[in-house]
Amino acid sequence: MSRWEVCVCVKLLLSLHVVAQLRADGRQQWPVPYRRFDQRPPADSFCEALYPFCPSGDRDGRFPSIRDSDVVSVYRLQTPVWEFKYGDVLGKFHIMHDAIGFSSLETGANYTMEWYELFQLGNCTFPHLRPEMFAPFWCNQGAACFFEGIDDLHWSQNGTLEKIGEVTGSQFNAMARWVQDDNETGIYYETWTVRSDPGPNATVWFESYDCSQFVHRTYRKLTELGAKLSSRSQTNYTKIYLYSGEPSYLGNDSAIFGQPALKNLAMDIRQFYHTFRPHQSIFDLVFSLLEAYKEVVLDKSFYLYYNFEYWHLPMKHPYVQITYEEVPLP
Repeated sequence: MSRWEVCVCVKLLLSLHVVAQLRADGRQQWPVPYRRFDQRPPADSFCEALYPFCPSGDRDGRFPSIRDSDVVSVYRLQTPVWEFKYGDVLGKFHIMHDAIGFSSLETGANYTMEWYELFQLGNCTFPHLRPEMFAPFWCNQGAACFFEGIDDLHWSQNGTLEKIGEVTGSQFNAMARWVQDDNETGIYYETWTVRSDPGPNATVWFESYDCSQFVHRTYRKLTELGAKLSSRSQTNYTKIYLYSGEPSYLGNDSAIFGQPALKNLAMDIRQFYHTFRPHQSIFDLVFSLLEAYKEVVLDKSFYLYYNFEYWHLPMKHPYVQITYEEVPLP
């Protein structure tokens, strides 16, 4: 195959990808649908977690067998991110982690189910710039973890541990099968929700895919299976927003970092993410924060990695916002 033929094939594949995201009227579909995969790939050995993923549970989100006749209590669980290390510090900023608890009436066994990053939040939000690789390298997988026990103190001391309903053993087992498929096909974590503005009629460009979204999906599935869920308190969740005008699609790694004609774009993306690189000294971090302010606020520019592809966001006021807003139970 000639070089010209290769270029034509690449352009055709990119065109097919863009067409796949268009609505029937030919316009871009918003929010961009989260891409699912046939199966979860193994994690790259380069990626390392400061705290191991799912240390006491099943890393593939597998469940024990429960008798169909059992009655299983469902608990809403919420606690500040990294509560085990910093207590309620991040809770004061409403940066919360969400999970679901279960308790079997027949056996008395308790279980916790949560979905989170394999290699911590920073690695899922920004990439590594490896000297031997031109394209940024991402450690952005997220997955479900299911383990026995509910740490009452961990969840209730600075957060929430509340029974919100009951399901039959049959409904629980059906949910467990759904979680297996959801976990195998939804493989990467996405921190940001991107909207046009903070107003109620804003356009959502991209949805996050994080611990709270997994909880919402599970609640919806349990409701589909016949469960009735209710809470005595307001059910709030953490959202991290970026605000921008209509995003522009740029391409994937090979399209951007493998084409000499796009070298300037590739260098711009690398320079943008260099600002957010891990393991910086205090001096470098202060300088990087100033650079980030210049990029996002003054230059109104942000490069988003979504579905393993790059988009450019023309940023708008208020640029970035962390909210703690109500999402009612289904």
